[in-house]
Amino acid sequence: MTFIPGLELSRRFYTEAVRPLLDQAFPGLPHSAARIGSGSEVLGFDTPRSADHEWGPRLQLFLRPEDTPRHAERLSAFLSEHLPKTFLGHPTHFAPTEEPHVRVMRRTDGPVHHRIDIADVPTWFTHHLGFDPTTGIPPDTWLSTPTQLLAEATEGTVFHDGLGTLTPARTALTWYPHDTWLQTLAHHWRHLAEEEAFVGRCGEVGDELGSAIVAARQTRHLMRLCLLMHRRYPPYSKWLGTAFTRTPTGARLTPVLTAALAATDWRTREKHLCQAYETVAGLHNELGLTDPVDPSVRPYHSRPFRVLGAERFAAALEGRDREKPRPDGV
Repeated sequence: MTFIPGLELSRRFYTEAVRPLLDQAFPGLPHSAARIGSGSEVLGFDTPRSADHEWGPRLQLFLRPEDTPRHAERLSAFLSEHLPKTFLGHPTHFAPTEEPHVRVMRRTDGPVHHRIDIADVPTWFTHHLGFDPTTGIPPDTWLSTPTQLLAEATEGTVFHDGLGTLTPARTALTWYPHDTWLQTLAHHWRHLAEEEAFVGRCGEVGDELGSAIVAARQTRHLMRLCLLMHRRYPPYSKWLGTAFTRTPTGARLTPVLTAALAATDWRTREKHLCQAYETVAGLHNELGLTDPVDPSVRPYHSRPFRVLGAERFAAALEGRDREKPRPDGV
């Protein structure tokens, strides 16, 4: 069977199977439909491997808050009885597995246990994110929400927004407010600064394994920084590398970071990391969020290690003389 990306499968499932049933049994019922939330297909990273669990013809169906208690249960039961057993060769029935809350596509002769999740917009976002973006988002809420969840809420596709509330809710989450973005960037620069010298210090005492572990952590900080600079929410570890390589800077830096992680001695490891540090520092200056900061690496005090001095970039972002947001970005 030819692989169909999950978002396209879900779009066609809504258009060709779900929407006609809604029009038949619930004519005129206001609703919105989308494929957002968890799942590799929402981020556009799904492959044929993804079909082994929680993947298939599925979507979210949104009703008005006043309609959800009146229609959701009846609508779900109607779909169970009338949905086709398969769609484009994929079962629409999701069977349980040994793992709680994990289901897989399986053929059935009875009513289908479908994955059309029915809710109202505020309830869905509150359940998924822990807050309702339609009522405003305080700065501390932005900072405490995992970027993976923000990506899941803003990626994916809206197939129909008859309610007119789903798209504004997603728009409100599109990106951090400017000052919160700067604070988030500064936080990551400080994380980077904490262990810059440890790649060399571990290696100097013969701990190449420890040096490699520090280099891996530094690499992760750099990858997340690049995504944030490109105004993209970093996904969790399984998809971090995939998302990173799809950014312009990531495409340039992937060979450099790969070389740093593959190095067997700390001096080579440090050399490649320093190249990466200077590239990301240059990206910071290109953004124009602060006055230019010297992007060159330098000695770590009197010790024979090379560092960027990443705390300088955090300090610049936390300063008061900042430019206003630029509409184009990077």
